Amino acid sequence: MEIQVKNLIRGDKVIWTVILSLSMLSLLIVYSATGALAFRQQDGNTFYFLGRQLFFLIMGLGIMVVMIKVVPVKAYAILSKVLVLISIGLLGLAFGLKLLHLPGVSSSGRTLYLGPISFQPAEFAKLALIMYTAKLLGVDQETEEGRIFAFWRIIIPTGIICGIILFSNFSTAALLGVTIMAMMFVGRVPFRYLGMVVAAGILLVIGLYILGKNVENLPGRFGTITGRIERFVNGDKESEKGITQADYAKLAIYEGGWIGKGPGNSDVANYMAAAYNDFIFAIIIEEYGIFGGIILIMLYLIFFFRGILIVKKANRTFPAFLVAGLVMIFTFQAMINMGVSSGVFPVTGQPLPWVSLGGTSLLFTSIAFGCILSVSYQNQKESKNAVEPAVQVVVPDEDQEIHG
Repeated sequence: MEIQVKNLIRGDKVIWTVILSLSMLSLLIVYSATGALAFRQQDGNTFYFLGRQLFFLIMGLGIMVVMIKVVPVKAYAILSKVLVLISIGLLGLAFGLKLLHLPGVSSSGRTLYLGPISFQPAEFAKLALIMYTAKLLGVDQETEEGRIFAFWRIIIPTGIICGIILFSNFSTAALLGVTIMAMMFVGRVPFRYLGMVVAAGILLVIGLYILGKNVENLPGRFGTITGRIERFVNGDKESEKGITQADYAKLAIYEGGWIGKGPGNSDVANYMAAAYNDFIFAIIIEEYGIFGGIILIMLYLIFFFRGILIVKKANRTFPAFLVAGLVMIFTFQAMINMGVSSGVFPVTGQPLPWVSLGGTSLLFTSIAFGCILSVSYQNQKESKNAVEPAVQVVVPDEDQEIHG
């Protein structure tokens, strides 16, 4: 059995430990946080969402194992351009179907419903764009001209993808855009080009805010963006009644104290619409206390620093940039979720990676983890081949044969 597990668990063992730890926490907290949801949607069957989460977590772990054993890392570089084009098509389809309202096939703009299957094209686009960016940044790192050329080839699809996502999910568009910018910074793209993008991004946010305040019936969620900024800066009138999601999150953190109420003892989860998703960190603290929250933060930080170690050990540029991008986007996302729950950031719709209740989003996350672990396993194999001494065959000379 030990040999079989060793063959399955390949790549960085510390990251595997983090993933399995997050999986156990996910099952515990999803079961606790979905009680009210189960009564609303599943006639009180509280095990339904636990079983659903367990199914997707096991499927995700299986995807990681298969990716490490079967898919070579260079395949992601080869497919990256095609995947970006597919992601643009899916995002456009989701946005178009929201406007058309075709029977049998629908879209909320954020989620694409194809019969019994539903998924968020933005999750697919995040992976595709990071792979594409990693490939271009790794092509020519020797000259500034090469890095500038890579910048223009990256920024155009990034603008298209983030622009489409922006209509339905501002926080995801911003998260992806910041991650691509961070990758280009690591890739030594000249500061003047990155500065242009930062300036354009600031002007865009200001423009959206002004439009949201002065123009009614804007498409997409522009009005929602403005409202959330207003409530964060000036306070929420509903907060005076103590009934907002952010208020419930703060109450959960207060109720949890240092040691928490214990597993399954959350009260606030019964009143929060997003207790199992966007505000799940608050429920974790309510049940496991501030100490539990610190341990969770440490797990994500360990994941981040192990990712940096994998990048340092990579002998090729594409795998290094790929791991850097994936590690950054999931660490950023985790910090945003925690910041929203604690009131540090405005309310957004970012789940806690590999912990919040999910479906196909968990599978896309597992693909990202599979990429990271595949690079780690590739590093281990290359390191092992480098240190193994070549087998030498010694042929004795005639004198040695005689004296022997």
